[in-house]
Amino acid sequence: MRIGTMIGDAVERLPFIDEPIRRMRTFCRTRKQRRSITNAARQHAVYAEWAREHDTPTASDLVIMRQSSRSWSHEPLISVVMPVFNTAPQILEEAIQSVRDQAYECWELCIADDVSTAPHVRTILERHAATDPRIKVCYRTSRGNISRASNSALELATGEFAALVDHDDILPPQALYWVAEAINRHPDAALLYSDEDKIDDHGRRFHPYFKCDFNHELLLAQNMVSHLGVYRRDLIVALGGFRPEYDGSQDHDLALRVVAAAGRNRVVHIPRVLYHWRAMPGSTAVSMDEKQYCVDAARRAVSAHLVQVGRDGTVEPVAEAPGFHRVRHRLPVDHPLVSIVICTRDHGHLLKTAVDSIMSRTTYPRYDITIVDNGSCDIATLRTLTDLAQRSPITVIRDDSPFNYSKLNNAAVGRTHGEVVCLLNDDIEVVSPDWLEEMVSLAILPDVGAVGARLWYPDGTLQHGGVIIGIGGVANHAHPRLPKGHGGYVGRAVLHQELSAVTGACLVVRRKAFDEVGGLEERLAVAFNDVDFCLRLRAAGYRNIWTPYAELVHHESVSRGADDSPEKLARFHGEVRFMHERWNHVLDHDPYYSPHLSTRAADFTLGFTPTTALKRGVA
Repeated sequence: MRIGTMIGDAVERLPFIDEPIRRMRTFCRTRKQRRSITNAARQHAVYAEWAREHDTPTASDLVIMRQSSRSWSHEPLISVVMPVFNTAPQILEEAIQSVRDQAYECWELCIADDVSTAPHVRTILERHAATDPRIKVCYRTSRGNISRASNSALELATGEFAALVDHDDILPPQALYWVAEAINRHPDAALLYSDEDKIDDHGRRFHPYFKCDFNHELLLAQNMVSHLGVYRRDLIVALGGFRPEYDGSQDHDLALRVVAAAGRNRVVHIPRVLYHWRAMPGSTAVSMDEKQYCVDAARRAVSAHLVQVGRDGTVEPVAEAPGFHRVRHRLPVDHPLVSIVICTRDHGHLLKTAVDSIMSRTTYPRYDITIVDNGSCDIATLRTLTDLAQRSPITVIRDDSPFNYSKLNNAAVGRTHGEVVCLLNDDIEVVSPDWLEEMVSLAILPDVGAVGARLWYPDGTLQHGGVIIGIGGVANHAHPRLPKGHGGYVGRAVLHQELSAVTGACLVVRRKAFDEVGGLEERLAVAFNDVDFCLRLRAAGYRNIWTPYAELVHHESVSRGADDSPEKLARFHGEVRFMHERWNHVLDHDPYYSPHLSTRAADFTLGFTPTTALKRGVA
């Protein structure tokens, strides 16, 4: 018997694995289907182990939290806003009790019953309100659905902050403690949000979402705030509360409006699982496909947000993940000129493939190409360069200096005239004809620095899904070798998003931003010059964006070869030292990657060594 089969069978025998998983495996006919179910069971088991080890506070932990919070100079009152409608009795009891069990005691629970027809609802609400004065209940006289019911609950609130909790979900007992602790550290916060997971009818936790810090582009693609979302109450009121026309995605709409009003610097991520989202048939916790009206409302909310912040674009479904959203920005009528810079040496066949693919497939109307020949000797390559130099709009420059990617590109960019610069490897082949439209439409946004593309290996696996800082010591590509058709971690392999860095193999940036930070660092001749460039853009206040909607094939490192000689290894180690000396304060935490995920590879798998500040007890 194979080891993988033995592990799968052992996992299935664990007591906390769902009986439905075992039944599903019985009826799955294909090996692929069986493997998928086994993998799901294995992931459930791994997360259950992680949760027990790192995210289950003991009774003494909770006592310490309660005592610690009483000594704070500021104990913000947190109003838990909960609309209720015909909730099953046990589920409603659990939701209310989870608030009452909070280690942090300065809260009020504001419940609005939206004309429930089930008689047990009023009985349960009245009993809890009678036994705890912090529980306030109002009974609507007409059915209003979730936004109007939430507004009714909000009218009961007097807290400085409002935490949004659904009537069938659960707060872990440490949730409001960590919210209040974050408020004390960020007194100007307008919006705080936490990580979350799902919980089944037996109380078993699964499918955690370990989120990144605030990511505006990702928020347009999905409601990354979601649960637990905590808002400054007076700001919600000033914005008019929840809008009924966005029912189903009213919380996404609220998050977008708060971000537009308060700014991204007042959004705080709490990297802890502070919300258990109950997964039941018909719930969006099971699948967004369960409620298409929620998806439609979210797209309308994103469209309204684009208008509010002055971005000209449309919102479309994501072909690979229909429940998520793509923003397609409109380009100005006068398309900016893009100068494409390609460095090459002795690989004429690769270069010709790259240039031919650009000129035959690219639909963007205004670009020129500057090829930097770094000392080619191969006769066929020289012939190719001569032929390319005769074609418009191509310019070929000869530079015989020792290879230094940064220096070659900086010199070439200085000789071009485009308002936008595209750095491109000679081993790239264009796949999507509108790749430049997509990348340029993002790069010309005034607060955007570098824009990166989705690059595939020739075998159809992912080569570049953005760059995560700190992986392997300095940086590495996200979702390495992910197969086509796979959405990655919570869809992040198929959604536009901000990232700390993108690869220089295909990078688009406005010339103004390129010049502002001094171009590429020439002390980094080969490795990490793109990462350093992106980090300097970020330090200058720009956002770097990766888009999956510009697709190209990358025959990585074919032109340069491997770093296997003593000289190359010495150079590489020197560049690693340079990055640590310059960016040591950044490399230990990438804001676009959760501290709970593995740092061995940027594959978004669960890590088992969270930082000291994130362990289960009091920080």
